[in-house]
Amino acid sequence: MSAIRRALLSVSDKTGLVEFASELAKLDVELISTGGTARALHEAGLTVTDISSWTGFPEIMDGRVKTLHPKVHGGLLAVRANPDHQVAMQENGIGAIDLLAVNLYPFEQTLAGGGSYRDLVENIDIGGPAMTRAAAKNHNDVTTIVDPADYAVVIEEMRANSGATLQQTRTRLAAKAFARTAAYDSIVSTWLLSEAGEGLGSSRSLGGSLIQTLRYGENPHQSAGFYRTGEIREGVATARQLQGKELSYNNINDTDAAFECVSEFDPNDNAACVIVKHANPCGVATADTALDAYKLALRCDPVSAFGGIVAFNRPIDEATAKAVCEVFTEVIIAPGVSKAAEEVFAAKKNLRLLTTEGLADPDQPGLAFKTVAGGFLAQSRDNGRVNSEELKVVTKRQPTDQEMADMLFAFRVAKHVKSNAIIYARDGATVGIGAGQMSRVDSSRVAAHKARDAADAAGIEETLTSASVVASDAFFPFADGLLQAASAGATAIIQPGGSMRDEDVIAAADEKGLAMVFTGMRHFRH
Repeated sequence: MSAIRRALLSVSDKTGLVEFASELAKLDVELISTGGTARALHEAGLTVTDISSWTGFPEIMDGRVKTLHPKVHGGLLAVRANPDHQVAMQENGIGAIDLLAVNLYPFEQTLAGGGSYRDLVENIDIGGPAMTRAAAKNHNDVTTIVDPADYAVVIEEMRANSGATLQQTRTRLAAKAFARTAAYDSIVSTWLLSEAGEGLGSSRSLGGSLIQTLRYGENPHQSAGFYRTGEIREGVATARQLQGKELSYNNINDTDAAFECVSEFDPNDNAACVIVKHANPCGVATADTALDAYKLALRCDPVSAFGGIVAFNRPIDEATAKAVCEVFTEVIIAPGVSKAAEEVFAAKKNLRLLTTEGLADPDQPGLAFKTVAGGFLAQSRDNGRVNSEELKVVTKRQPTDQEMADMLFAFRVAKHVKSNAIIYARDGATVGIGAGQMSRVDSSRVAAHKARDAADAAGIEETLTSASVVASDAFFPFADGLLQAASAGATAIIQPGGSMRDEDVIAAADEKGLAMVFTGMRHFRH
């Protein structure tokens, strides 16, 4: 690789720009630039050639056309060792461009800031991605930079190699450049599909920007990274970490599960707390205060809560912080925390404490993805919810008002528990959760068993599932799961319905004097 003699700089993010350009100038690199970048360099006292002077063609159409010119793309794409390319350059007055530093128009930031349709369209970069792809394609000859974090690396290599960069570095930077344009286009495409009212589209891409490289994935032998997409949604990707060790892959996955679940409950109605272990809620409760909600959630399964994730739908106060700190907890996430609570948590140095600006919107549409061999599955986010008016009472006995409220609560929780899911709830709190079993009757048994264990741990003589309600994420294919719930003391059941044996299940409920409602909506979660 020959020494870099000419560089084109065109950046919206001017972090480190002047310092980088100054170092290039010291290495006798000619600078070409565009618009605001050129102005910034001129103001810094650097000698720079404006792109219009370089191409001999003015910027037109409000800057939409400025770098889309043969002198730019020829200078980036010309293969230096190809004689025909060299002849074409000489005949057309095209000079080689050896380094390109570009970052794209801030489409993501404009989208996140609620920009208008017109603003968003104007922030779709055309020239930037075109130049980036051209330079990255020709990485044998051209160094491509799309991230200011790489400025120092490039300068260091140039100093050590008589003004040149290493092939390995150019290849790595080219890969980063293509990843950046792919992620950028993915975000733009997703927005346009949304604007067009399209759910999935005939082609679908998934892109993101690296938030952090993780120590490992689910297991130590797996590599992993945490990426942010262009979706505007409160959660672990947007949260601010106030203290604690770096989040692990499993921390992030579990924290997302906890925060999505707690966001189902409006903080204007009640305080809510969700405790998650291995991506499943092991306790969920609502109450007048965050402290009471936490105590009720913990009561459901205090054993599983050890080393779990705790999420709240309201800011955390000092009393709640003290209670949470009595149990080993990996991560806490909430929409705010008081100064006094921060001081309490500070004593637990390894505890990760995250705060958000608000809650995730449970009604917000969006997409969920899952990889399979050779491809991926995409589906709309499960933002389905039911209210009391949509429920169909199918038994002779009508549910009481309290049973109705508890059933709606339990069904919201079931949406966030891995299938097969059975939720026992009473007075706005889970008292038994059966998750991820291969048969629904086993989930019913597991939930009842854990409820008995929780009662023993709390020194409560009666079974917690006594006078409770039961939610099932999908229909009961047989009456056995329902009968198991009845034997545990449940008095009312909420389920989607739709089984070939619905009549048998309804008859069993009537025989036991249970109230049962159908939702017509299933919440499988695999």
